[in-house]
Amino acid sequence: MAAAARLTYPPPHLLSTPRSSSSPTSLANLRLLPASGTSLRFKSNFFFSAESRTVVFSDRQRRQRMEPSNVYVASTTSEMEIGSEEISKNPSLICAPVMADSIDKMVTETCKAQELGADLVEIRLDSLKEFNPLEDLKTIINKSPLPTLFTYRPKWEGGQYEGDENERLDVLRLAMELGADYIDVELQVASEFIKSIKGKKPENFRVIVSSHNYQTTPSVEDLSDLAVRIQQAGADIVKIATTAVDITDVARMFHITSNAKVPTIGLVMGERGLMSRILCSKFGGYLTFGTLESGKVSAPGQPTIKDLLDLYNFRRIGPDTKVYGIIGKPVSHSKSPIVHNQAFKSVDFNGVYVHLLVDDLASFLKTYSSSDFAGFSCTIPHKEAALKCCDEVDPLAKSIGAVNTILRRQSDGKLLGYNTDCIGSISAIEDGLRSSSDSSSVPSSSSPLAGKTVVVIGAGGAGKALAYGAKEKGAKVVIANRTYERAVELAEAIGGKALSLTDLDNFHPEDGMVLANTTSMGMQPNVDETPISKHALKNYALVFDAVYTPRITRLLREAEEAGAITVSGSEMFVRQAYEQFEIFTGLPAPKELYWQIMSKY
Repeated sequence: MAAAARLTYPPPHLLSTPRSSSSPTSLANLRLLPASGTSLRFKSNFFFSAESRTVVFSDRQRRQRMEPSNVYVASTTSEMEIGSEEISKNPSLICAPVMADSIDKMVTETCKAQELGADLVEIRLDSLKEFNPLEDLKTIINKSPLPTLFTYRPKWEGGQYEGDENERLDVLRLAMELGADYIDVELQVASEFIKSIKGKKPENFRVIVSSHNYQTTPSVEDLSDLAVRIQQAGADIVKIATTAVDITDVARMFHITSNAKVPTIGLVMGERGLMSRILCSKFGGYLTFGTLESGKVSAPGQPTIKDLLDLYNFRRIGPDTKVYGIIGKPVSHSKSPIVHNQAFKSVDFNGVYVHLLVDDLASFLKTYSSSDFAGFSCTIPHKEAALKCCDEVDPLAKSIGAVNTILRRQSDGKLLGYNTDCIGSISAIEDGLRSSSDSSSVPSSSSPLAGKTVVVIGAGGAGKALAYGAKEKGAKVVIANRTYERAVELAEAIGGKALSLTDLDNFHPEDGMVLANTTSMGMQPNVDETPISKHALKNYALVFDAVYTPRITRLLREAEEAGAITVSGSEMFVRQAYEQFEIFTGLPAPKELYWQIMSKY
């Protein structure tokens, strides 16, 4: 059970430090726990050597010397000044899958990949409708502005090629002879293929041997054995792609990549595996895949190049980068990574903030117990469970009964729980009421909520925060919930009244009430849903909706048509977000930046 304790607020600074192998949060000292509870130790490998030379090559120069060590030095290990600290550029490459159905389109897409910021392109030959190997391979290799990786994926390994196997492998050999930088060959046929090119490999050419598991992510032992088999087949670069059944599966892949002694690509497919694609540079991955546009993926869960570079600040991620994220289910709609990553960058804070699709919060926190996983935001449905998972809980969060912000104390690894939803939602509603025509009647020293009836829809974490805050401001609080028993439980806890959601349309004790929806009803993609009928909205002076995707929900649109003041969930979101920023970093929040970013959505 979480203990109530007064916490230092804001917590001590988590300022970025120069990256070195002696850092207390370096890979050498990193620990993660897999779901099974056994310890996974991550150690630094030769890719993160602090002694790497600083060399900058042009794209064409890089094509001419693509041995693994030079790839890292050429594209990523140079030092740059960021504020008062030196931050190493990310050591992983971004590879853009090119899956057009004609050679001309492929050439165009390689140029687009360069413009977007990719480091190399994967040419998916199995996507071509017509293919003249000798002529088409020469065209791609000569016209691509980026280094080329050729993949001719057969149906039996998740690709589209269904022809003769010998002809497929002949094409890959030809690509090598014509100047490809890499080819990808599947483990099942790798040994014989690599024997066939022995003594014929160009000096800077590399063979990636790959294995794909579209069902699960095996145990650490099985993954380790697989990596050994791939190396024994003669791979220059190991590639293992698995599928995330649970987000904790990713920890096992991080173990493989961070302990690798040869260049290793380790990715976990699916939304629950997204973290593996963003944090590969932190955990030793050779490259990640970034698509040219949303939805055009060669494997499930691939982000776009634009998101990698602009949303997640991929080039700034390295071994010492602190990991933060939004924990939820669903979670892909959240704008938290957009605002927090830009805010981190604006103050040169060495952190990255990611989407975390979590099924079991306790299991997630147990697995990612390293100090590198430094803090989390919690959204539906985990806010109440978060309180139970924390070692210490701020008195406000304890009183509310919900935590939406978790900080890992760096000195001892303890999890500290806070609630920023309360101040975020209440201040947004108060500002909305003050903007109304009769706000002059409210004394400046008191809250415009005092004496008003506030109907809160929802009895979850956000509902608890808003109900508690409204009661503290002197409002008469009514809880309306689909499950009446939960409404009664919350109402009794705060000294309010309970109402079944089905009775909400007929609830009219007075005019000028405040309505606050704290459920996910109306959130994308269910934008046509609303918790209350339009005719009942005439009884409310102000309507607030915690949903902010879309910014104007059906509830808010109909409330405005009924003559009510409306307050978007974006107003609450920004306020609670910059409170979280200060908890995470110990720095003053760049509030204007938060408002500026969210004004675009």
